[in-house]
Amino acid sequence: MKIMNLDHIGIRVMNVSVAVAFYEKLGFTVIRNDSDERVVVLQHESGVEINLLDTGNDDNNKQNILMDDKKKYPGYTHYAIAVSSIDDAERFLLSVGLQITEGPVTFGDGKTSIFVRDPDKNVIEFTQLP
Repeated sequence: MKIMNLDHIGIRVMNVSVAVAFYEKLGFTVIRNDSDERVVVLQHESGVEINLLDTGNDDNNKQNILMDDKKKYPGYTHYAIAVSSIDDAERFLLSVGLQITEGPVTFGDGKTSIFVRDPDKNVIEFTQLP
């Protein structure tokens, strides 16, 4: 099998309108809204595609169980988007009213990252390669 690239990221959300507004701030645009499948597909000009699934339930007190619970459950904790400049990314995120929840931090491999959370507390990392 030859893997070519990552096709899309699926994110379960509680309020699809609020989630769409958040991702539009990051430059994503809606390319498909399918009420039968309960999915809204957004795409960024970079080619990154996100599928928002509007079937989320809030039985976890508005916490991200994979990141905020002391118990460490298995599962996806975040996704990372490569950016050309962490400083530019930070300025942009702040200019559109998004809160940086962590960073900038430089890791042992030389990548420098900042983190934000979407309205459903999902973590998004923006990372500058060394």
